[in-house]
Amino acid sequence: MGQKNNLTGSEKSKIVRYLAEGCSSLKIAKLLKRDHRTITRFIQNSQQGRKKRVDKPRRKITAHELRKVKRAAAKMPLATSLAIFQSCNITGVPKSTRCAILRDMAKVRKAERRPPLNKTHKLKRQDWAKNYLKTDFSKVLCTDEMRVSLDGPDEWARGWIGKGQRAPVRLRRQQGGGGVLVWAGIIKDELVGPSRVEDGVELNSQSYCQFLEDTFFKQWYRKKSASFKKNMIFMQDNAPSHVSKYSTAWLARKGIKEEKLMTWPPCSPDLNPIENLWSIIKCEIYKEGKQYTSLNSVWEAVVAAARNVDGEQIKTLTESMDGRLLSVLAKKGGYIGR
Repeated sequence: MGQKNNLTGSEKSKIVRYLAEGCSSLKIAKLLKRDHRTITRFIQNSQQGRKKRVDKPRRKITAHELRKVKRAAAKMPLATSLAIFQSCNITGVPKSTRCAILRDMAKVRKAERRPPLNKTHKLKRQDWAKNYLKTDFSKVLCTDEMRVSLDGPDEWARGWIGKGQRAPVRLRRQQGGGGVLVWAGIIKDELVGPSRVEDGVELNSQSYCQFLEDTFFKQWYRKKSASFKKNMIFMQDNAPSHVSKYSTAWLARKGIKEEKLMTWPPCSPDLNPIENLWSIIKCEIYKEGKQYTSLNSVWEAVVAAARNVDGEQIKTLTESMDGRLLSVLAKKGGYIGR
């Protein structure tokens, strides 16, 4: 008599169901008309689960090879572990071993994003630093806009997950689900705003000036004393809506002109301390990979996060300007980081 075929998928499902109902292996064998030993073997194998993996010893790398790998890693930033080892003519090393070796001497990092700086940009940054080296930056209002989306940066939605737990579901929407444009300013230890640009409004010269009129001038600037207005210097970046002839003439009519309007060097977000404020706010509103379901909810989160930024934090940012100027001069106009 020939040997019977292995258990089918249907038979295995029935065994599991019968076991759940409390049937014995002998009864299941009779119901399925199978040999009792076949049923018992299947149950035993299922209960054993997967065999525990035994870690194999790493391939030994000599001290000379380690030095070669370290030099190659320094010369080849952002290269893969395979490319680094191949450049050293070291073969036969599995990926897990390569990564374990590299972890002892390097870190996995993303490339830094920074504006492109050519020779002209660097010269203008140096000239700017020299011109404003004696400026009292406690009287400078640094302004900027920031766009916040419903989803936030994908790379921030990472964290530790307990064993046996599933990672939470993260929505994927085009353009981060849409977003809100936010304007704010900082001066000395004070936060001006934040103010929300009306949804659907594109900031051109006319809408930018109207926005400043409705928010900055009516809600904050007009409440200040005459001596404050006389000494305050208004800073904005070189966005087209900021530096157009229309906007420049409009600000001049408001009394913000000549030395009261700071000249800003090109491609220089690293020099604006309010960029650090945006980082503080984004870290707060997107912590633990948080997402939002509406534009109003993300705007409310921005307002709440901004309210939690105290005067000392803002003062630290505005007082950093002197150091930023010195760093620009020391690096001959180069990028200084934030």
